[in-house]
Amino acid sequence: MRRGWLCLTVILSVSLQACQAPEGTKAPDSPQGISSESETSAKGSPSAEDFGDIFITASIGDASNLIPYLSADSASADIAEMVFASLLTADKNLDLTPEIAESWEISSDQKTITFHLRKNVKWHDGQPCTAKDFLYQYEMMIHPDMPSGYKEDFLQVSRAEAPDDYTFKVTFKEPYAPALVRIGGMTGLPRHLLKNVKPADIIKSPLARKPVGNGAWRFVEWKDQTHIILESNPGHYDGKPMMARTITRVIPDTATQFLELKSGGIDMMGLQPLQYLKQTGSPEFSGNYAKYKYLASAYTYLGYNLKRPMFADKRVRQAIAAAIDKKELIDGVLMGLGQEAVGPYKPGTWAYKADTQSIKYNPTRARELLKEAGWADSDGDGMVDKNGKPFEFEIITNQGNAMRAKTAEIIQQRLKQVGVKVNIRIVEWSSFINNFINKRNFDVCLLGWTIGLDPDQYSIWHSSKTGEQELNFISYSNKEVDGILTAARKTFDREEREKLYYRFQDILADEQAYTFLYVPEALPIVSKRVRGIDPGPAGIAYNFNKWWIPKAEHKRPLMAQ
Repeated sequence: MRRGWLCLTVILSVSLQACQAPEGTKAPDSPQGISSESETSAKGSPSAEDFGDIFITASIGDASNLIPYLSADSASADIAEMVFASLLTADKNLDLTPEIAESWEISSDQKTITFHLRKNVKWHDGQPCTAKDFLYQYEMMIHPDMPSGYKEDFLQVSRAEAPDDYTFKVTFKEPYAPALVRIGGMTGLPRHLLKNVKPADIIKSPLARKPVGNGAWRFVEWKDQTHIILESNPGHYDGKPMMARTITRVIPDTATQFLELKSGGIDMMGLQPLQYLKQTGSPEFSGNYAKYKYLASAYTYLGYNLKRPMFADKRVRQAIAAAIDKKELIDGVLMGLGQEAVGPYKPGTWAYKADTQSIKYNPTRARELLKEAGWADSDGDGMVDKNGKPFEFEIITNQGNAMRAKTAEIIQQRLKQVGVKVNIRIVEWSSFINNFINKRNFDVCLLGWTIGLDPDQYSIWHSSKTGEQELNFISYSNKEVDGILTAARKTFDREEREKLYYRFQDILADEQAYTFLYVPEALPIVSKRVRGIDPGPAGIAYNFNKWWIPKAEHKRPLMAQ
């Protein structure tokens, strides 16, 4: 599972999503609308001789570090959650299920969670994984010198303890609604390897580049901007994965990824809409690959750096929103494969407010709002200015994401029509995060967030979370929103939380600190050599550890030795 993390997306992740049947199959009737993979992929079970081969996928950007909670990008999280297991995970139906914790109890006052750990989990160096490793991770997360955007959940804990090697107990200061999702996402850290490292230096420790985990996959190699290699862990408590190795190749654009897919250089990728609709319908593709389509648990947005004076007036942000035609983006960028985003929640989920009054496309109103905010065309050149200074800013987005690049270009043209000049900068992913986002060195960012299992948005929107490495990197501050986010964490009453989150979405729609753009369809494609794919509300990758390739279809046997 994504362990309850909110992650900045390089491009669209293919995990933790609800999905439809691959083309050419009929989804069974069910109240959940869960579909199943073709018979050759979903059915059957591997034998010992099927172990081997190597599975290759691609990432637009390289990881930044592989220690859980110390990065906020999906490129890092996708690898880290293969190397590290968590206390709990999400099953096919997005229900929490045991992983390292074989069971757990919640106290009657809703404040204490007690996890009972499996006794056969080991770190990849052979040392036992115990409750002390989880206690150590907690102690590191609350340390003031620990550089993480995910501290907030741990700061709600009044006491954590390890009464014995296989019991981990966490008591919150008060009832905390996201508690089980967030604490259940803990992976532990190998205390025996890190105990002498200062918290501020953990991100620079050798384990950031060569992690020693406790999950189904062991780290082998990380070659910068080239690949990360993992291997099947023979000592995994739930049995070793049947694919001998996985390689995540860094291929910085989807056009090149697609060429690699066609030539057999990779086994899986997330398709672009054009690729999905126009370039993968041949008998060759349908015979060799299974395609999927489902609404992503992710959204794309414009985020305004509110420390920039030009964006301090919400009428300016509202004007920009009114100048953007979201339908044009969905039709022109997504080719119809997506929905308008009106807030930070996935359509159809309980926290999503379908009737949020989002700002509609209206260039006339955009000009009016700009004029009200003091921006007008004083010299007749077609561009608005204020005190002799033209309204000009830069949108920054990450390299390799063709949809974001095209989105930026369309927005650039629409804003030009209302007198605003937009420049576009496209930056390699790791530099984008480290040198621009983390350092607040941008005017406007075009980005995406994955959506976690719990609707809590405290880490992104609360005014206390604006520090370096924290997730409120636009420096948003609103006292009412602070109060809503705090109150929504303290109640387990879904109706009450729903009311609070509905109000939250109305405020965001009015203030436009983000201009929410669209929720795309996820479009993964996987080689039909792969068996064990069983799609459901959690997507296709939730059970990746159980995927396998029949020996007769191994392509890379020598690499698997």
